[in-house]
Amino acid sequence: MALLRSIAVVSSSVATIISAMLPFFLYSTISTSYLLMMFFVLLLGAFTIHGVLTHAFNDYMDYLSGTDAYSPAILSGGSRVIQDGIITPPVLWLIGKWLAIALLVTAFVLALFSYYILSFLLVIGVWAAASYSLPPLRLSYRPFLGEWGSLFPSILFLGLAGPWLIVGEIPVWAAQNAVINALFCLAWVMVHHIPDLDADKRAVPAKRTSVVWFADTFGRYYARFPALLYLGAAGLCIIWLGFDRVWATGTLTITISIALFLVLKMDVENHQQVSSYEKILLLLAMITAAALGIFI
Repeated sequence: MALLRSIAVVSSSVATIISAMLPFFLYSTISTSYLLMMFFVLLLGAFTIHGVLTHAFNDYMDYLSGTDAYSPAILSGGSRVIQDGIITPPVLWLIGKWLAIALLVTAFVLALFSYYILSFLLVIGVWAAASYSLPPLRLSYRPFLGEWGSLFPSILFLGLAGPWLIVGEIPVWAAQNAVINALFCLAWVMVHHIPDLDADKRAVPAKRTSVVWFADTFGRYYARFPALLYLGAAGLCIIWLGFDRVWATGTLTITISIALFLVLKMDVENHQQVSSYEKILLLLAMITAAALGIFI
């Protein structure tokens, strides 16, 4: 289904889940059947919230503001389900609204039965999807707030979810993996926004992403700076990993170095090149997530 935008979900949400679950499959004595059950529960949650709900809200609001109409639509510009006539705007809104309601009701019921962690994770997911796109917050239309108010907590807690649910606590390695994967995700999302720079500025209201803010404040060359900042932050986590996880440190050093080189090298005016580099960043994010899961 086009609305899911599976490539984006797999390279962010699914990679984050795998990064958190691999150590249990490889190094624990916990039943494989139980681990598989937890993996598929998290996978279902990721595709439901990060795939359907987030994109339903985002596509609907970006359609109303007009930004998707002006997008070059290579990798960016939404799922195109409205533009391609697959789903009408009113139906897309109903999908998002009723799915959000169903998830919140489920969270409430889970809390009644003392499944507080699952309940909390569902609420975080709905919050991230709604706050990112829907008024009055519409954080994706505000510089920095979209990343830190919605995207980062959504990916972070998805990365923490597996260990938290399985062992009832968050090991240091799990926190490290979740933070690094979330920062890498923010970085490629910022690259994802670069081709939509002009489209976002033409939207009503204007979609002032961090990319737009940097370009307006310092010049178009600096549209790459949000991605560089988040890659740099992920790179600083090398200090956190240190020599305790030397292979993870080595892999992260390589993937971050390649990512930084590509973002510095790319021509922000060349939408095809930016989108090609984004695909490489998605691959690097998945390699990083897998390595962090293997080398703990």
